[in-house]
Amino acid sequence: MSFFADLVADLADLFAPLFHGSAMAAAIVAVTACVRLLVHPLSRAAARGQKARARLAPQIAELRKKHAKNPEKLQKAVLDLHRAEKVSPLAGCLPGLFQLPAFFLLYHLFSSSRIGGEANELLDHELLAAPLGGRWADALGDGGVLGPAGLVYLVLFALVAAVATFNYRRTKRQLAGTGLPAGGEQAPGAEAMAAMTKFMPFLSFMTLATVAFVPLAAALYVVTSTTWSAVERAVLYRDMPHGAAGAAVGAA
Repeated sequence: MSFFADLVADLADLFAPLFHGSAMAAAIVAVTACVRLLVHPLSRAAARGQKARARLAPQIAELRKKHAKNPEKLQKAVLDLHRAEKVSPLAGCLPGLFQLPAFFLLYHLFSSSRIGGEANELLDHELLAAPLGGRWADALGDGGVLGPAGLVYLVLFALVAAVATFNYRRTKRQLAGTGLPAGGEQAPGAEAMAAMTKFMPFLSFMTLATVAFVPLAAALYVVTSTTWSAVERAVLYRDMPHGAAGAAVGAA
């Protein structure tokens, strides 16, 4: 953890002539961008897998008709089809999973009063008037919603809400017409899939709660990563037909 703290501090020193008192915040944004660049190959692989699953949708629909009365055979047939086409249903989860260590490191760095037995100097840094180690509750207690620190959070909330709305609309379009089985003869897990389909578009708005409750430094990571993800998905999935089955929600 000390190495990561030194890396962020060195970046802040590098950015200080340009960003002055907000240099540490700029360093966190830069670290987030580097993490996203490292994860980008996984995001591209996930996009390829998503498009492959969309291409397989007609074949899966035929399998559902063929094995409508035998869920076990249907499940095996779908798995065999995915295996033959080298499509992994877990590929879309990997980009998010590989980002978690950086997020938790930042969370820990800006939640700890001491690092390596010494006082944590990272906590002295701010984004404008908001301490990077503080939370929204601290901002509310120090000037309220429209106080100097509260205004920083309002800007972050507005950005997150804009990105979440973009993701919501895009996911709704992608999930529209998803070929979930209907009627009495349902594929295994169809009811759970239908429930998830209704819930998925709202997942992006959960980022608002994350930004409110984690230290501001970790919130900056989440906001930057979420915004990056929205732009990245718009580019990688630009040729994805609306209504394609199995659309995934962009993650932080």
